[in-house]
Amino acid sequence: MTYTLNFLTQLADGLAKQFGPDCEVVIHDLAKHDLDHSIVYIVNGHITSRKIGDGPSKVVLETLHKNPDTVHDHFSYLTRNADGRILKSSTMYIRSEDRKKIDYIFSINYDITALTTIEQAVKNLIETESQDDRHHGPDPIVHNVNDLLDTLIQESVELVGKPAALMNKEEKVTAIQFLNDAGAFLITRSGDKISKYFGISKFTLYSYIDVNNKKSEEA
Repeated sequence: MTYTLNFLTQLADGLAKQFGPDCEVVIHDLAKHDLDHSIVYIVNGHITSRKIGDGPSKVVLETLHKNPDTVHDHFSYLTRNADGRILKSSTMYIRSEDRKKIDYIFSINYDITALTTIEQAVKNLIETESQDDRHHGPDPIVHNVNDLLDTLIQESVELVGKPAALMNKEEKVTAIQFLNDAGAFLITRSGDKISKYFGISKFTLYSYIDVNNKKSEEA
């Protein structure tokens, strides 16, 4: 495993040198089971203001929640850092020798903010008819599990389309299903925060999770 990490850090340094200071490369260690401090190596951390010892991204949580056999490398998707810059990201999953678990996540985040500004200027010149620009925005990059949980809760609310206080039972079940699928309950004491946010007891929260698990088994 040490050999693997040494190789990944060497690869991270090489990619950062090749593509310059706008290219951040991050290594998350899943094998050591320290969710609060999953980043073990980072180059050009100024892109997202993260450092060694910081916590997981949304991708890390989702990976821990899923069966490793269903997880596949994800290339060229958009993320967003705290100050609003747009990043083009790719994520690779480094598996153990027996391929039964994922030991590391190797991520590349390239700041394309300046390029998107140029793209928009060109688009304004060549566009000839109106288009629907509605889309799912880039996922934010956070520094710790508390910020990540806040982000996931907000996404669950956006999914339902109304404030938690106005949701009926079915809508709360939908929101909590989203949080469960995203791995939110892997975060320590997340159940307390989520149940309080949705105005339900922890018993009700876990009953909603159970409802979703039963639906998944029946599907």
